[in-house]
Amino acid sequence: MNLRQLCQNVTIITRGVGAFIKKESGSFDRSKVEMKGFNNLVSYVDKQAEEQLVKQLRELLPEAGFITEEETDNVRKERFNWIIDPLDGTTNFTHGLPIFSVSIALMENEEIVLGVVYEPNRDECFYAYKGGGAFCNDNPINVSEAPALKDALVATGFPYYDFGLTQQYLQVLGNFMAKSHGVRRLGSAALDLVYVACGRFEGFFEFNLNPWDVAAGALIVQEAGGQVSKFTDGGDYIFGREIVASNGNIHSEMLATIAEYWKEPLR
Repeated sequence: MNLRQLCQNVTIITRGVGAFIKKESGSFDRSKVEMKGFNNLVSYVDKQAEEQLVKQLRELLPEAGFITEEETDNVRKERFNWIIDPLDGTTNFTHGLPIFSVSIALMENEEIVLGVVYEPNRDECFYAYKGGGAFCNDNPINVSEAPALKDALVATGFPYYDFGLTQQYLQVLGNFMAKSHGVRRLGSAALDLVYVACGRFEGFFEFNLNPWDVAAGALIVQEAGGQVSKFTDGGDYIFGREIVASNGNIHSEMLATIAEYWKEPLR
């Protein structure tokens, strides 16, 4: 398989769907928002975007299965599977906040080998394939060279439906606030990750995430020279519902900062 050519084709598909999302954002009616669960929003834009992605990706790689957020197609195949978030940052989108993205990853067996994240408002397409480096709009990107957490800007996400570990998480958050240049919360994990990859953030951590939130961005971070793990620096960060991504230099400090207060394993 030619991953480079496949990645180029996926960026074209992703840009097309991103253009549809951006167009819809200009006239989106918030009354059309549906609730999948408490604070878990979905719109016709999410659903139609995912349908477009599944159709085009199936044509591009017929032997691949799918892991999708909106369940357009969740039939997994033995070797290849696309992991898709058609609109990462739906809450931002529905409130008119222009911070959202399209995220697509290809998993071969249990390994992510291709990732594309497109942010339509800035027209930035981040992508990587295994062993090929990381890029934004065809320009190579690399993680920041900041040497320590005290020099870092860190991103995170907040719990929005499972608040059982909120106090524990707020302690971790306060710990990062005291030890870094600051903490930011954008509302799109895929963007948090690619912003680590291109050096805008030095680190990112969050829990209660899904594979479609992190699969593409995690590979892009790694191909940009960064490091990705769970909070405990081991295990499956794609399906394990928690992730730490960094420029590598501050990774051990991030893990230690989390470990001071994160005593419970994630449920």
